[in-house]
Amino acid sequence: MRKRRDPIKDTAREVRVFRARSLLAALLVLLMAGGLGARLFYLQVVEHDVFTTRSEKNRVRVEPLPPTRGLIYDRQGQLVAENRPTYNLTIVRERVRDIDATLDRLVDILGLDETQVEAFRKRSRQRQRPYQPALLMSDLNERQIARLAVNRYRLPGVEVEAQWLRHYPSPKIMSHVLGYVGRINEQELASLDSGNYAGTHYIGKTGIEKQYEEALHGKAGLRKVETNARGRVLRELERTPPEPGKDLTLTIDTRLQQMAYDLLDGRRGSIVAIQPQTGDILAMVSAPGFDSNEFVTGISYKDYQSLQKDLDLPLFNRAVRGHYPIGSTIKPFEALAALQNGVVTPQEVIYDPGYYKLPNDSRHYRNWLRWGHGRVDLERALAVSNNTYFYTMAHRLGIDALSSFMYKFGFGEVTSLDVQGASSGTVPSREWKREKYGQAWYPGETLSAGIGQGYWMVTPLQLATAEATLANRGEWVRPHLAKRVGETSVEPPFKNTKSDVKLDKDVWWDDVFSGMEKVVSGREGTARHIGKGLKYEMAGKSGTAQVFSLGQNQKYDADELKERLRDHALFTAFAPVDDPQIAIAVIVENAGGGSSHAAGLARALADEWLLPDDENTHQAEELIEEDVEVEGT
Repeated sequence: MRKRRDPIKDTAREVRVFRARSLLAALLVLLMAGGLGARLFYLQVVEHDVFTTRSEKNRVRVEPLPPTRGLIYDRQGQLVAENRPTYNLTIVRERVRDIDATLDRLVDILGLDETQVEAFRKRSRQRQRPYQPALLMSDLNERQIARLAVNRYRLPGVEVEAQWLRHYPSPKIMSHVLGYVGRINEQELASLDSGNYAGTHYIGKTGIEKQYEEALHGKAGLRKVETNARGRVLRELERTPPEPGKDLTLTIDTRLQQMAYDLLDGRRGSIVAIQPQTGDILAMVSAPGFDSNEFVTGISYKDYQSLQKDLDLPLFNRAVRGHYPIGSTIKPFEALAALQNGVVTPQEVIYDPGYYKLPNDSRHYRNWLRWGHGRVDLERALAVSNNTYFYTMAHRLGIDALSSFMYKFGFGEVTSLDVQGASSGTVPSREWKREKYGQAWYPGETLSAGIGQGYWMVTPLQLATAEATLANRGEWVRPHLAKRVGETSVEPPFKNTKSDVKLDKDVWWDDVFSGMEKVVSGREGTARHIGKGLKYEMAGKSGTAQVFSLGQNQKYDADELKERLRDHALFTAFAPVDDPQIAIAVIVENAGGGSSHAAGLARALADEWLLPDDENTHQAEELIEEDVEVEGT
């Protein structure tokens, strides 16, 4: 039987298969087209507003415009804090895909050393508001800017921006008055107004820069710009200009400030000068100083450690935070307290055998002149700085009456208007000692307080403030550093809540001033050497502040002591007596007698302020002499 052969080609079957496949493909295409149409409808109709906004944000960017920081001038219009143009390196982390790789690239491009790299990476990790540029590096040089420009295509999110950078023309002499600005840290960032400080990398850290930060900073602006896909700005669409910070005019006289710093001649100490009628702080020096410009762009760890470990403490503001025993400069104030409380009269004479003894106490509280001054009244006691006289006054007054009177002159309080970081010092009393040490007050401690030793602690600013109040015959004028903020003058007399110091008899001011004049111009005055050739009347008082206490029969010998254990030299003064134009407080650490090593500096500074150049011909060195005796210890 013969087999049936299959046809070579089944046309009908192929047609059926083709039609089935075509139908399936058509259905699949229609299904996909429907899905695509639905997605397009969702994106373009349902989510139209959302994606329009996102698209606009990709094209339009809002950028902050930081304000220009206000300038600072001295009272004569000399610029003491300026802004200079600079270029900063910033990064917006949200626009960077691989932050570590980008930083490695930047380190290689800029050629940073290991110390710089550590600080560089630390800044890159600092917390920042979203889409705000973080400052990586300040004050780029031309070579660095050129290398960054060539490699810009490899550095998305990294920008070189032009900004003004703070600069101090006289950094050391003004370092403690002005303070400095520095990079905003995370703690400051959390507390600042995010809108007003957008785009700002620096803030006042200390001194006047911190005290008047709000006025100096100004108000930030903004601009809307159109960018391309790479984020480069194509054109500016809208701008709200920033409001620049207000310029600040200080009461400081740069010439006097420079002279005060030079007078200290590398020694540790402070000089403060105040204009009594207005409270203007004419000079406020703390030595040694430091280069405040190093802190603006970020001081290196090595340099900062060097400053911190320096035994002379250049970062410490002695003028407002240094605590020193008041020494014999307390005696004019104590004399007024004794007169006001009726425990002495100007004419009463006390005999000084060279020591004072409390009733029923064998201890000798010695005068600085060991054989004594003999018969002394108030005027002579001030002129020769007689300890025995003031031991007697202190014992009669008692510590509480003395302390209460000293508060009237601003001791134990912060009375300045705008001095950042000022300390209150210490005015001892029975209650103070009981609260601090849980101990009773002893009569011998009253005697020590009577010559400004023991628990007394004052700052140079407080001492100058008290001297200005004394020069004003008790009228209170608050010391201050700002003379004008912007176009607004800060008018005197800057009266605060303290009452003027009132005495029962106005003539008592003259009695005390007469004794202070004799300090400088009298035959026995402790600082009579600075009265030679004086062309105006000066009232002064020398003082010596003990760094440690002497035993009952010990005699002070500076040559046998280590330098930092020697007494501090103090001198306070005002001039002219009839119309005071300047009140001065000088403290030179571990220098010895105030009459020998501080009085000449006060005289030189007063001459500089009061005399025309052709009459001010002496050298400060001529007014410094070697110790013969140490008064007040």
